[in-house]
Amino acid sequence: MRGRTAVVVAMAMVVLLPLSGCVSWFMPPAANTTSTPTGEDVAAGLTPFYEQILKWSNCDGGMQCSTATAPLDWSEPGGESIELALVRQPATSSARVGSLLVNPGGPGGSGVDFVKDSVDYATDKRLQSSFDIVGFDPRGVNRSTPVTCYSDPAELDSYLYDILPGTPGSDDWIAAANASTKQFGERCLELTGPLLGNVDTISAARDLDMLRAVLGDTTLNYLGYSYGTLLGQVYADLFPDKTGRLVLDGAVDPASDDFEGTATQAQGFESALRAFLEDCSSAEDCPFPGSVDASMTTIRTLLDSLDASPIASDDGRELGSSAMFTAIILPLYNADNWVSLRELFTSVFQGDASYAFQLADTYNGRDPDGSYAENQTEAFISINCLDAHGDGDVAQMRAEAAELARLAPVFGPQMSWGGTGCPNWPVPAKRDRAPILAAGSADILVVGTTNDPATPYKWAQTVAATLEKGHLVTFDGEGHTAYNKSNDCVNDAVDEFLINGTVPATDPLC
Repeated sequence: MRGRTAVVVAMAMVVLLPLSGCVSWFMPPAANTTSTPTGEDVAAGLTPFYEQILKWSNCDGGMQCSTATAPLDWSEPGGESIELALVRQPATSSARVGSLLVNPGGPGGSGVDFVKDSVDYATDKRLQSSFDIVGFDPRGVNRSTPVTCYSDPAELDSYLYDILPGTPGSDDWIAAANASTKQFGERCLELTGPLLGNVDTISAARDLDMLRAVLGDTTLNYLGYSYGTLLGQVYADLFPDKTGRLVLDGAVDPASDDFEGTATQAQGFESALRAFLEDCSSAEDCPFPGSVDASMTTIRTLLDSLDASPIASDDGRELGSSAMFTAIILPLYNADNWVSLRELFTSVFQGDASYAFQLADTYNGRDPDGSYAENQTEAFISINCLDAHGDGDVAQMRAEAAELARLAPVFGPQMSWGGTGCPNWPVPAKRDRAPILAAGSADILVVGTTNDPATPYKWAQTVAATLEKGHLVTFDGEGHTAYNKSNDCVNDAVDEFLINGTVPATDPLC
């Protein structure tokens, strides 16, 4: 997806919020409570951050909101500082274990919105009974000190939806893609300043440890979805002695390079698309009358035709293959949403782009009035590009594009050319792609779904095997992530681990 194909990791928890249930109950907490930090010994320069007292006040839905302060640059804690937004639902019983910090993924997903709007989607009642459920916006994201890349939403519209000149992969197209990303990055640096170089996952993991301490927890209890699993792994590697009970659902392999990661995801989404088409054949409103293979060919032909002849929408935007790809993958995150795919293809085959843009806009966080409610796109790109750059070699991109088209004939061409993204970013990467062992950590539970399109199952297998104390829980099914949205086997394994510290003797193969 133009500048975003280097890593198409996991917006699922964010983009599916409009489709999930919201909070159905709440017992209002006492107003204006304060936290009690652990008071642990840290370097003198870090003391003001680790000993700050959070002041909680009632906010939307009866939950409690607060703001913490963190160094802009953890290597210079005496310099500028930033704000980190938090929300919590206090434990609903007296048998409180502690705080459970939750990250929805992205990168760029708002943990504040995730918990405040959909706590029952993020966690079940057992966890809510035992833990204060805490959502936080990582540095650069949404209500925390944010990355900013435009002053007019039309600028972001142009970056996300404009159709580049030329055929994808041609010299003209690559030059236009490089120029677009370079201009976007320079605008981000202009409007964001030094923060743009400090929204990396390592810095966010250091924030996470500080939040643990100011919440009063001697060790971290954590539930990370999708990209949140990478944040959890980095934390465990940096602070193994501070790990409490960590659950990583929809694991990201930290050692996967750009091409390997993209190829794995392209095949994952393609597998999910084939599963959709198998299911579609029994539906009366299925727009695909032929076999799965024939339908896959039809979809690839459709994407190619949209590059040659885009479909105009009522708001003046044109539907090309990039926006159509975004519209397709959104419902693939969850099999419950496949009905949306049938409606999508039916409308586009009829020359109507409106529903395709509705889905693409949902993925990109664009509201019907053309504004963007959050900065998830800017944060997504900024964080990913600090985690790894790539070199933008054209010959290598073309060779990889050919291999992607072989491995995933429908989605491979759409997910190629990631080298036109991060190599043009105005600040250097900070994290090396390497396996994470987290030597000396406590037990870590890794949940993997066998046909997860965004974070493929083999990543969960790799992560569980690589972590020194990793334990795999397999869900045999469809969709992105499994806890609280699959079956009792998965939920019980996660709940028993987080609440009681019980580690499955073997993979329960749910």
